[in-house]
Amino acid sequence: MQQFIDPLTLSRVKDLPLVAKIVAQGFLHGLHTSMQRGSGIEFSQYRVYEPGDDLAKIDWKLFARSDRYFVREAERESNLNVWLVMDASESMLHRSDAEESKQGWTKFEYARHLLATVGYIAQKQGDGVGFLGVSSEQATLVPANNGQRHWQKVQLELARIKPGGKFPRLKALQNQLAGLRRNSLVFLVSDFYQHDSELVDFVSNLTNPNVEVVAVQLTSDDEIIFPYRGTIRFKDRETRQQIQVSATQIRDNYLKTRQQFQSDLNTQLSAAQMQHLVTSIEKPLDQVLYDFLLTRQKLG
Repeated sequence: MQQFIDPLTLSRVKDLPLVAKIVAQGFLHGLHTSMQRGSGIEFSQYRVYEPGDDLAKIDWKLFARSDRYFVREAERESNLNVWLVMDASESMLHRSDAEESKQGWTKFEYARHLLATVGYIAQKQGDGVGFLGVSSEQATLVPANNGQRHWQKVQLELARIKPGGKFPRLKALQNQLAGLRRNSLVFLVSDFYQHDSELVDFVSNLTNPNVEVVAVQLTSDDEIIFPYRGTIRFKDRETRQQIQVSATQIRDNYLKTRQQFQSDLNTQLSAAQMQHLVTSIEKPLDQVLYDFLLTRQKLG
């Protein structure tokens, strides 16, 4: 049985590239084939070796003639860009109140490490990787490209981005949308808590025959089971509004409302032909990736 990596253990590791590498290598272990192998791949060109490149790709015969390191690059029939899209709104700072998760990740931290892992896998396969982190306070864009040096730029922006504000309206993201619409696999990670329909409008505008969107919705165990007792005060991180309630009295209505929210969201995303994955931040990172591949296998 696949042994997943404990996110609570990884949360103590501050090195983002290291965590991505550990999770990705664990995820890739046991997969029988790489997307880089097989038909549709032909030698394209040489480029100068960069630190971090796979040593197996060095052309040693060319090194013997030139005394310089060159890497063989392959060209596939279809060059894919994998876009890492991160909801950087303030609601993503939620941390589970489950007792075992006191030292665990926030949704924001979980999203950052999950996207770093997806990006690591994509760049190892030779795909172009781009990054878009968005909130009403910022929009961080790294255009899609491949190569180790570019991947380091993506990791740097993933590490730099800070949460704040709300998810912006669609009109504020029109310039960024253009780059995502070209032969892309888009991984959007969010809690999908929105005041209007900003997030669904955003992903719906990506839909075209050249784009596949995977919407990863992050939740937490306390949101699912509502374990609270007595009088409790809730605060909306984005609007700063607060409400004091009796947890026992509102529990049934909360669970019913949340179930309806999930049903409506799934209907909206399915109508836009997007793959909708729901995962708890208590789950190991690579389990999300296995869930993704399992769903794709079922869909054919």
